[in-house]
Amino acid sequence: MIKIFTTGGTFDKSYNHINGQLFFEKTHIPQMIKRSKCNLKINVETIVMKDSLDLTKKDILKIVSACEKEISSHIIITHGTDTMTRTAEYIANRNLTKKTIILTGAMIPYAFGSSSDGFFNLGCALSFVQTLKPGVYITMQGEYFYWNQVKKNLNKGLFERIN
Repeated sequence: MIKIFTTGGTFDKSYNHINGQLFFEKTHIPQMIKRSKCNLKINVETIVMKDSLDLTKKDILKIVSACEKEISSHIIITHGTDTMTRTAEYIANRNLTKKTIILTGAMIPYAFGSSSDGFFNLGCALSFVQTLKPGVYITMQGEYFYWNQVKKNLNKGLFERIN
C-alpha cells in the first residue's frame, strides 16, 4: 500500500472565481487518483492544509511524526514547493531507513486544470515511490532528487540538482 499525506501547498489550492483568490477547501488527491484510473492501493490522509510558507515547526513535526508512525514503507507527501526541502531535511534527520518517502508539489494549482503540473508530479511520485530504494526524495518535473541535493530555482520556477 502507498500512503499519501497531504499538507496543502499550491497542489491543493482552489480558486475563487468571484474574487480571484486562492484558498484551501479539501485535497484534490482522491479526485486525481480516480480520474487517472489508478489501480494502486492508496490511502490518503490530510495532515494540514496550508501554504508551505505558513507551516510552523509544530506542523512540520506533525508531518515527521506521521511518517514515523506510518506502517507503509511507501510514503508520498504533497507539499508546497517553497519549503519542501526544509521538511525533507527534518524527515531525513529521523533516519527512517526502511521507508521510501517522496515529497512532491505543484507550481500551478491542480484546480487550474490542464495548465497544472500537479497531475504529472503526482504520477511521477507514484512511480518513484515504488522503485527507489528507501530514503527521502523530492520529485518535480519528472526527475527525482535526493533531499539534500536539490533546490528550488526561483528565477526559473523549477527544481534543480545541486552538488
